[in-house]
Amino acid sequence: MKLVKSYIIAILVIFPFFIKAQETLPIYSDYLSDNVFLVHPSAAGIGNCGKVRVTARSQWAGIEDAPSLQTLSAHTRIGENTGVGLILFNDKNGYHSQQGVQGAFAYHIDLDRPDEVNQLSFGISLMAVNNSVDESTFVIPDPEISAIIRSESYFNADVSMAYHNKGFFSYVTAKNVMLSARNLYNESYESLNLRRYLVTLGYYFGEGKDLQFEPSVMAQSIERTGEKFVDFNMKVYKNVQDAQIWAAFSYRKGFDNADTEELNYLTPILGVNFKNFMASYTYTKQSGDILFDDAGYHQITLGLNFGCRERRRSGCPNINGSF
Repeated sequence: MKLVKSYIIAILVIFPFFIKAQETLPIYSDYLSDNVFLVHPSAAGIGNCGKVRVTARSQWAGIEDAPSLQTLSAHTRIGENTGVGLILFNDKNGYHSQQGVQGAFAYHIDLDRPDEVNQLSFGISLMAVNNSVDESTFVIPDPEISAIIRSESYFNADVSMAYHNKGFFSYVTAKNVMLSARNLYNESYESLNLRRYLVTLGYYFGEGKDLQFEPSVMAQSIERTGEKFVDFNMKVYKNVQDAQIWAAFSYRKGFDNADTEELNYLTPILGVNFKNFMASYTYTKQSGDILFDDAGYHQITLGLNFGCRERRRSGCPNINGSF
């Protein structure tokens, strides 16, 4: 019985971490679908348009209880310098699930004339997350299994800054800065340190031309585990009559302190912007010697820009958000 108990607890606790389940909003390639606000709070209200984005992500297609994620985000500028935003998310991973709400505040400072893009931004977000594990369907009798849905809630915060200068853009964000996390099990299994550091750099070429290019990189580091990831991205835009079609490709390379090979991810994205609407499809494929499954990850993103003001000169699409 002790062996069975230990095995069940190990599965419940270790498996979600093994398959990269996140304690707060997971970081995928959503930001390349004109959704930078999901990653960096300083992007709240950063451009000439308010934005609403809805995403639905499904991993390991065809596998029962595979991870899935849905998000709803909205942000806009209020007045001359203030941005506000809101994110709702639902993340399910087998017997585990989490729901969260995140509110963001940003302040933007123009360092040049208002029609020129030379802007410094600061942002902070506060979130509330509820984690739960559904033990009601477990069929193995054991006093350690409560046969109910167990839940724990906690709070956390992100801090962020950004700088835009014409086509150049950059973001620096520290995520989960509070030593706060779920406690569904005990401290011997779960760490309170969820801190993650992100840096994004990129440049937008071809303003005013039919074909534009946007290379970028995003690096992230997890403090507790020492894991590091780098996304190498290229995005291409093409103006077609009254619309704009675009394609992106992202290669995520993982690094850690072990001698084993890290998982890598290949992500092509296709999208279209039409007036104040956008839609995109994302497909992610794992690569490397160690794979969890051969199936891919699929995501749909739908968006609406609202309250648009006059476009600014030489800004990247995150600044000039309406086609």
